[in-house]
Amino acid sequence: MSSVLGVSVGAGAVRMARPHTANPHGHVEAHSFDLQTIPVAEQTVEELAAEAIGVTLETTPGITATAIAYRSEQHARAVRAAMARQQLTNYELVPEVVAALEFAQSTGDIRGISSLVVYDLGSSGLTVSVVDTQSREVRHSERTSDISGDYLDSLIREQQIASGRIAHPPDAAGLAALDGLCREAKEQLSTNTAVALPSEQGLVLLAQENFESLIMLAIESSARMARDVITRSDRPVHGVLAIGGCARIPLVARVLERWMGVPVIVPESPETVVARGAALLARPVLPEPVAAPATLDPELSPAWLSAPPKRRKREISGAVLTVSALAVVAAIGLGLGYGPQVLQRDSHSEGSPSAPTTTSPRTTNLAPQIAVAPATPTESAAESVAAPPPRRQTTTDPPPPAPGPNTIVVPGLPPIVVPTIPPEVFPFPPPPPR
Repeated sequence: MSSVLGVSVGAGAVRMARPHTANPHGHVEAHSFDLQTIPVAEQTVEELAAEAIGVTLETTPGITATAIAYRSEQHARAVRAAMARQQLTNYELVPEVVAALEFAQSTGDIRGISSLVVYDLGSSGLTVSVVDTQSREVRHSERTSDISGDYLDSLIREQQIASGRIAHPPDAAGLAALDGLCREAKEQLSTNTAVALPSEQGLVLLAQENFESLIMLAIESSARMARDVITRSDRPVHGVLAIGGCARIPLVARVLERWMGVPVIVPESPETVVARGAALLARPVLPEPVAAPATLDPELSPAWLSAPPKRRKREISGAVLTVSALAVVAAIGLGLGYGPQVLQRDSHSEGSPSAPTTTSPRTTNLAPQIAVAPATPTESAAESVAAPPPRRQTTTDPPPPAPGPNTIVVPGLPPIVVPTIPPEVFPFPPPPPR
């Protein structure tokens, strides 16, 4: 049986969800998902997510589609790069807000609400978005890292150290262990009135009343930010959808309702809402069809078309190099003074074929042989006159010039004698000196 996979990539953990039941009307039960949470250790969360998806696809047959929720364009680029390194292509990226909205609409939690505030308080920060539930358009969204689950954990840690029951850890490893213990105490206080957790540095002891007074200022600041986002969106809202791990804290819903004056919806397991919504949005990604090349008759197709691409590229490059070399040789000839002589000879030969030549005979044995095709009856008289006259064959060639100070030897070419530049002749006598 085919199934889909939804993934949320958070700062502290990668969460994966696979729905296993759904009724024909599309209504989804909140508990009808197989959930898996993978905490982030030393590697980046995007790399961990890509590796976890690859292992899941290999070990779980029948998964036909994967959807990964992303927070921002920068986050999406990092996910794409990690998936490319794992050579995974059958997936799609969906915005976190859209995934959360999909899950809330599928469960019926936001039925009748046309404009909604999505309040997402996770371990790395707070994101507040005003969304149109009908068009799923995000009217306005803001994010801050000043208020986060990690910040609430640090408040518990400092309070415990200040009480004297906990010694300050001597190193970073001890500090990380104490932070994990404070995170566990925060999670237990969501359902318990008090918590006592032993550690190497002492006993973490905290009551829910003390915990709420400890975090009250931070939660009220988050509610103020949400109200400011609503004001800047210039759109009234009719409800608040609180998601993220910190939405489990009972104080959060109470403060938001008091500051907003609208109902606050906290789904079951709010930290997995994005992953479950992504699973509901997952669709197979079909590869783009590649058009087959047209069949050509090898007898009618030119030789260059049937040659391999790399070979054609090398041949074209060689032709370009040959043309460049000829241009360089021509430029050398013009720079050495042969240009005027050649032009003069061509003008004499074209204008009057019987005129005597004034240039010295060529001293090279590599005279090009030009084959002139016989003129057809349709050729014009001008084309016949423009054809160069046949070259008279000389019985003996004059000896090459002896090397001298004006002789330049170029490998592959006959010796070149640079003509002596005559002194400048002024048409008028120079002015007398002053």
